[in-house]
Amino acid sequence: MNNSSAASLPTPDDRLDLRGTPCPLNFVRTKLRLQKLPPGQLLEVWLDPGDPIEQVPDSLHAAGYPVAAIVNCGNYFALQVRQSTAV
Repeated sequence: MNNSSAASLPTPDDRLDLRGTPCPLNFVRTKLRLQKLPPGQLLEVWLDPGDPIEQVPDSLHAAGYPVAAIVNCGNYFALQVRQSTAV
C-alpha cells in the first residue's frame, strides 16, 4: 500500500465520494461500485477520517480487492483500490 501525495496518484477510472457515509455503508457502496468495473480498473473513494478510513481498507483487502494507495487530503482521505483481476 502506498501512502503518497495526491499529485503522484494515477488517474482513477472511476471516483466515489463517500464523505459523510457511515460504516458499514461506505464499504458496501465501495464493493458494489467495484463489482461494476471491468477487471483491473482503478476506483478512487473519498472517505472521512476515523472509522471509515480505518475499517474500509481492511474490509476491502479481506474481500480480495488490492488497495493501491491511501492519501490524506486534509479533511478526507482518497483511497485507490483496483477491481480484482481474478476470475
